[in-house]
Amino acid sequence: MGQLLRVQNFNVSSDGIAAGVNQSFESPFGFDHSNMFAWCGATASWPNRTDPGGSRGLDDYFTRDFANNIGAEIMGRNKFGFQRGPWENLEWEGWWGDEPPFHTPVFVLTHHERPSITLGDTTFHFIDDDPAAVLEQAKKAAGGRDVRLGGGVTTVREFLDADLVDTMHIAVSPLEIGSGLTLWDSPDELNDRFEHETIPSTSGVTHHLFWRK
Repeated sequence: MGQLLRVQNFNVSSDGIAAGVNQSFESPFGFDHSNMFAWCGATASWPNRTDPGGSRGLDDYFTRDFANNIGAEIMGRNKFGFQRGPWENLEWEGWWGDEPPFHTPVFVLTHHERPSITLGDTTFHFIDDDPAAVLEQAKKAAGGRDVRLGGGVTTVREFLDADLVDTMHIAVSPLEIGSGLTLWDSPDELNDRFEHETIPSTSGVTHHLFWRK
């Protein structure tokens, strides 16, 4: 099938919300996101696990599969950091610390470009271009592997609207946020373009898998 653009382990609430309205440095998601992501944090394959153990099974499979055959990532600026508008502080280098979890080139969509940043084995490139052009750059950088579309929700919607997404895994957590940025009103609204399977997990999360028809 060639290189794919994949959404992996993207998490939303049962009312379709992926980010709240009050995002800030202290609250990157605009709400307490610990319950939303509890399913992957409980798995044996969670990369930040400091103690032995953790669950196996379906949730662990998706957590383990997150980086499988990924050679580059595309993300929106809000996933990189909290600053908006022109960059006021180039010394601040994003949410992700000295060893970001991506381990690939990352293409950050922004209307305010800045020099690339290398942290560990991750290099962030700041690109002001349309989705198709950014995807072309990311595929070249991926070295034959797939490209992950990391989010946030506005970025995923933008690439869906441009009909560039090949596969998606969306994890729906059993909680309601009430207001915020929504991925969908219903997952079934994508069924005209994608095959769609729904797989419930014992953790209470429902995994939705989409692939192009």
